Amino acid sequence: MSTSNVLIYAVRHDLRVSDNPILHHLASTSDHGFTHVLPLYVLPPHQIEVSGFLKEGSKSPFPEARGEVGRYWRCGPHRAKFVAQSIWNLKDNLEKLGSDLVIRIGTYDDVLKTLIDGLRENDVKVGGVWAIGEEGSEEKRDEKAMEKTCSTLDVDFQIWVDEKYFIDDRDLQIDSSQDLPDVFTTYRKMMEPLREKPRATLPTPSKGALHKLELSKIPTQSLPFEIPSSYDEFEESLLRPVRGILSEGPPFPEGAKSAHPFDGGEDNAFSRLDHLIKSGSVHAYKASRNGLLGSDFSTKLSAYLAQGCITARQVHEKLERYEDGKDESLAESQGYGEGENEGTKSIRFELLWRDYMRLCNRKFKDKLFLRSGFRDDHANLWKSAKKEDVAEGQEQSADEISKMIKRVLDGTTGMGLIDASQRELLHTGYTSNRARQNVASFLSKHLCIDWRYGAEWYEMLLVDYDVSSNWANWQYVAGVGNDPRGKARIFNPVKQAFDYDKDGEYVRCWVPEVRKLEKLEHVFQAWTTPKEDWDRLGLTGLAMAEDPVKKIDFSVDVKP
Repeated sequence: MSTSNVLIYAVRHDLRVSDNPILHHLASTSDHGFTHVLPLYVLPPHQIEVSGFLKEGSKSPFPEARGEVGRYWRCGPHRAKFVAQSIWNLKDNLEKLGSDLVIRIGTYDDVLKTLIDGLRENDVKVGGVWAIGEEGSEEKRDEKAMEKTCSTLDVDFQIWVDEKYFIDDRDLQIDSSQDLPDVFTTYRKMMEPLREKPRATLPTPSKGALHKLELSKIPTQSLPFEIPSSYDEFEESLLRPVRGILSEGPPFPEGAKSAHPFDGGEDNAFSRLDHLIKSGSVHAYKASRNGLLGSDFSTKLSAYLAQGCITARQVHEKLERYEDGKDESLAESQGYGEGENEGTKSIRFELLWRDYMRLCNRKFKDKLFLRSGFRDDHANLWKSAKKEDVAEGQEQSADEISKMIKRVLDGTTGMGLIDASQRELLHTGYTSNRARQNVASFLSKHLCIDWRYGAEWYEMLLVDYDVSSNWANWQYVAGVGNDPRGKARIFNPVKQAFDYDKDGEYVRCWVPEVRKLEKLEHVFQAWTTPKEDWDRLGLTGLAMAEDPVKKIDFSVDVKP
């Protein structure tokens, strides 16, 4: 009879060993009853393409991981690489603690059933399956699938509170999700003062505290997939099906650099946080956060937060030690020991905004993905590239809208700020928050195209994609979310370019076709260049000049 009692820890967006409630509980308490812990990461085929892991000559039992509206890949090459790095870093860190990470492909119910049945055949008892709860329709369905499988197999199943956010769920002044204010400002005022709200972080388990199950007892990946044993092969398997995206659209501009050249993983997340404080970027954050070029105008912690490589309260705790002068390694940093400053205050504000988007997901559930949004706006004024979704009164055909969408996504609209942002996104997986707002407004309000095309495109390409932040922010800008100004908030991308790209450096960087243009109004809208100069400046024959998707009348002297 087996004397073992194994806990399977289903890791999802909690790719870290520090400040991890499940690992901390297992390492710090002696009455949990488990003899071994088996950390498990499942690559879900409905969210990330897994055909690169097929054995040669095999066919995938799963449909391609594509979105419902635009049919774009659910996870493109930039995030796939970042996720691979984050998974492998967790695996390395678990190994340093004397544990390991098992990686599998399939639906959660099938993977768990195969794993538990295989362990039982090897005389290993599985006493429980634990996971950290998440928001999102698919994530909730995955949790129900795990629960049902465990119930069928008579295994205890438990969902833990997700503690990677700024304010812990157990400290919210809200009785139910339906009580969440529909306006962020109201919520923020309920939570202030923000510096006092986060809970303390949890320490990393000590080496040997997580007992590892013998590898020979663990059943291998089910056919037709196989999991590589090396990182390089693992990354290549994730990237192979989706790498072709990068060959589409305009080429990478000469001289351009990614604003997000960072690798994934818990270790890199903390290195980044240290750099931000020591370099003075944290201190300057409020003034720099609307920047467009460079790696330090914003924190670039969003991708790490999305994958759970670092928690918001870990960020807060590091900021607090810097503010209070209690971390000698930061002693040379600007503002050290001088208390909360405008930069640290603004970072906490942004962390609370992430919290709020996630709580909106919890409140509105499936409405997050509906064209009508949180507001239940069924006016249906959106233009669509799908014939079955074309609304009455849509003047352009579905094919014409499809071509227009492609120009927006490729960055060939003729609107400088929009094109620069879209090309940066395509080639690097990142674009600034300021640029994202302008793109969302341009697509949904200037062109009146179904905002979900943009949301799905961002889901594919953003290295920092987060289901709640991405979809709720697209709704917010499109006017169907919880922006109190709704459809009245419209960004003028020409004015925004003048305000935030004052020398045209950003647009010229990512749209080399306009580098020769001298006047900013021409850089930001190439069609405004006098026709007699087109041949000399290389604009003749360019769709962005000859046939811009949208023209915006704008006076340089009198800005609206």
